[in-house]
Amino acid sequence: MNNHSLMQRDLAVLWHPCTQMHDHEQIPIVPIAKASGVWLTDFDGKRYVDAISSWWVNIWGHANPHINNAIKEQLDTLEHLILAGFSHEPIVTLSEKLLALAPKGLARCFYADNGSAAIEVALKMSMHFWHNKGETAKTRFVSLSGSYHGETLGALSVTDIPLFSQTYASLLTQQYRVPSPDWTQAPDGVTPEAFARQQFLTMESLLAEKHDEICAVIVEPLIQGAAGMKMYHPVYLQLLRAACDKYGVHLIADEIAVGFARTGTFFACEQANICPDFLCLSKALTAGYLPMSVVLTTDTIYQGFYHPYATFKGFLHSHSFTGNPLAARAALASLELFALDPQLQRQQQINAVLTQALQPLQQHSHIANIRQTGTIAAFDLVQDKASKTPFDWRERRGLQVFQSALAKGVLLRPIGNTVYFMPPYVITDDELRWVVEVAAEAVDEATYAPASGSDVGVSLP
Repeated sequence: MNNHSLMQRDLAVLWHPCTQMHDHEQIPIVPIAKASGVWLTDFDGKRYVDAISSWWVNIWGHANPHINNAIKEQLDTLEHLILAGFSHEPIVTLSEKLLALAPKGLARCFYADNGSAAIEVALKMSMHFWHNKGETAKTRFVSLSGSYHGETLGALSVTDIPLFSQTYASLLTQQYRVPSPDWTQAPDGVTPEAFARQQFLTMESLLAEKHDEICAVIVEPLIQGAAGMKMYHPVYLQLLRAACDKYGVHLIADEIAVGFARTGTFFACEQANICPDFLCLSKALTAGYLPMSVVLTTDTIYQGFYHPYATFKGFLHSHSFTGNPLAARAALASLELFALDPQLQRQQQINAVLTQALQPLQQHSHIANIRQTGTIAAFDLVQDKASKTPFDWRERRGLQVFQSALAKGVLLRPIGNTVYFMPPYVITDDELRWVVEVAAEAVDEATYAPASGSDVGVSLP
């Protein structure tokens, strides 16, 4: 087996996600034979650092021995079980541990099988709760401009990235949008905190006027991932929590991408010292091993569905693989690795190394808006640093960065003109510094060379 033979078989049968397959007439698929730690190895023996944790999930790298052994042990005991009316030890223990780690006030866990499904659960649960209370006019949701919450129809209705949602507009329920507190949009001289407060005024006005028809506000706390790692000050979350309480609206925190210590605290909401009504988790929940998601919610929400007759008030939502024991055991093993370093010293070190490694890029003539929250960092490719004018997306500069970095042995996957880093926690300091050096070299090659073409292709998250 070699790269070429598997690539030919792949192109004959597969349709890849978030991919324009036509691109692969010129851009080779990269077949991976094995992986260990931060390294992916293809069939020809070339290695690549997985600098984005394979779509933000493999927080402990690949083939982690501790998680591997936990899954192997579970496999010989119980591989799957219906969770309706039955239970098992791994899912109960996982729920106990998640609730102990979560913001105080969350009391129940409802499981699903992927991030979009968790968002669907939270949206439905919020609306259903209000209807159980007799507030049937509450049917709408509020999200931020540039928000991404998934690609099933309910989740897509609160997503504001036209690339994903525009085609399906006729299938989607119209929801409210308010301006993002993304600090890269702040005028010169306006601090991230001041800009967050300013942007919140629109949210406050909307809730004051329309709270009778609004079920919940849904946000990605601190970082809007698929929008291009747009970051904002935690004061926005504090103001939002207070306003939701004031106007009787739920707060849904979508921490699917940013939970599990990515932002420097175990959950991003901690930095605002708030507790949402719903906390949605997936991706790093099982450290990338198996599909699983969970919605943590309050006892108040839970009691809103508690009734002798299920068909009257019960939350009749289900997934075949809800609470899968193998996934639960992988998640528990991941939490055990966190328990070895409860102060998140490794994440703090990654934060410090990234900050230092990015410093020389501050002077790069085609790099702007260098930003970082915890172990996540990003910057934007621009034509001119002074004006921060972005490259025309049709030039596909991000794609050129991807190709150049991959040729040097680093997996980056820019979002349009945004280059970002979200490495596994097992990356060494030297490996991380090298990743940033390669990214800088790739930016040089992509920005000082002619554009690769002006077609209708796009760089996707």
